[in-house]
Amino acid sequence: MSFFTAMQLLGGVGIFLYAIKLISESLQMVAGERLRNIIGMFTKTPVLGVFLGTAVTMVIQSSSATTVMTVSFVDAGLMNLTQAIGVIMGANIGTTVTGQILAFRVKDLAYLFVIVGVLLIFVCPSRKLKHLGEGLLGFGLLFIGMQTMESSMAFLRDRQDLFLAFSNNPLLGLAAGTLLTLLVQSSSATVGLTIALGTQGLIPLEAAIPIIFGDNIGTTVTAVLAALGTGRAARQACAAHVLFNVIGVCIWMPLMPLWIGFIEASSSSIGHQIANAHTMFNICNTILFLPFVKPFAALIRKIIPDADRIDRRDAAYLDPHLIQRTPVVAVSAVKHECRHMGEIVLELLDRTEKVFFEEKDDEKEEVLRLEEKIDRLETAIRSYASDIMQTGLDGKDADMLEACVVSAGDLERIGDKGKRLIDFYEYRRKRGDDFSSAAMNEVRSLFFETRRAVRLALDVFGSEPFTAREKETLDALADHIRELESSLRASHASRLSAGHCSPESGLVFIDVLGAIEQIAYRSRKIADHMAGRQSAEA
Repeated sequence: MSFFTAMQLLGGVGIFLYAIKLISESLQMVAGERLRNIIGMFTKTPVLGVFLGTAVTMVIQSSSATTVMTVSFVDAGLMNLTQAIGVIMGANIGTTVTGQILAFRVKDLAYLFVIVGVLLIFVCPSRKLKHLGEGLLGFGLLFIGMQTMESSMAFLRDRQDLFLAFSNNPLLGLAAGTLLTLLVQSSSATVGLTIALGTQGLIPLEAAIPIIFGDNIGTTVTAVLAALGTGRAARQACAAHVLFNVIGVCIWMPLMPLWIGFIEASSSSIGHQIANAHTMFNICNTILFLPFVKPFAALIRKIIPDADRIDRRDAAYLDPHLIQRTPVVAVSAVKHECRHMGEIVLELLDRTEKVFFEEKDDEKEEVLRLEEKIDRLETAIRSYASDIMQTGLDGKDADMLEACVVSAGDLERIGDKGKRLIDFYEYRRKRGDDFSSAAMNEVRSLFFETRRAVRLALDVFGSEPFTAREKETLDALADHIRELESSLRASHASRLSAGHCSPESGLVFIDVLGAIEQIAYRSRKIADHMAGRQSAEA
């Protein structure tokens, strides 16, 4: 092989890979977030997941993109393992469409795709039409890359002995397909290269099929990379993808002599035969596995056990039976639980006030106990909401659920600030350098107003809608608290300059003001999240 030939081959592979990337990214941009919403919401059964995974992968021309999205949904709790397995099966079928397109050999249309694509990119003002133009340009480059690869390998026609090993040893072809896909990170590129070799008469169908099998194993590396650093559920989805393809190859590889005649009869063209072998393998593998999705999911859970179950004993309303029976009612349960959590936050603030301002040390342990309980409730609400989302909840109910989860996080942070005030109290006692009586009165007035803001914010979790008037009252109070904090900082600066307090206690005073103001800020955020969702429902 001359340097020019090697450069031509690598250039053809580069054009091909870039074309696939261009097609995938442009079509995803055209489809927008709808694809993510469709995948996340409409996969209630494995069969539906298969059809959906197939359709989405056909549209975006990338099984890797579909698989990565699926892994991310599982990690976020929006999809369970059984649903994910169905989508992954469908993605394997959908990715075979690229091979079928390549097998049609529409060389004359390649440059037409390029011309139309470039015109759309440079002439059309619409962003979606520009993305569509990029997709058409990608299709044109796909075939140009194929032609470049084919012409660069023409010199091998007289060296068919190099490929006899693939025919005589299928395992060698399997390894070659796996390694090639690992290197180029594209199963479509491996299929395209195999079709190019076949159409040049360099490898027979018997040698091409093991390479295609290896391609299906090599493509799982993308899911493995996507699962790095994710939760256990996402790693389970990744393991399902790997095992599904590996077990499928182990089953169908020994049976290859039995169905190779059927593949040969499907077309007189070697290119179509290779593409059909790729498609038939993934369809047959899916049909074989589909009745056993639940046992297969159970096997994955044995290999990678589920994460520890969340303790929901502190919760008052999170009944697990509601999730499957009436998910919408389960959303209301989350809202009630947020109210319950908020009442515990108020109790924590009341006890914090007794410790910080009245020096009742016997209340400190109770504050710490309540703060730990609030943490557990926030975790339980997040876990329960994740289980609800796996039922396929969407629309306004899903928005309300999201608002509740975010608000629970804000309540948890308010609890953290209450505990932080106890830490400041301990620091003051330890140093024996307390605030002046004027400073303490200022802090208490700020704390009193802030507790009132929390009380007002909890009304958003009530059965009655949070009115615009109530929202205005809370906003005005939050603004007042911020102005009051700023004013107290100025007063404190005056005391420092007059020498009425030490610099050390002065720094603690500033931190205390900041912690209290943050409580009011979080209260306002809760009202913003929940009131917005309630107005959308009205």
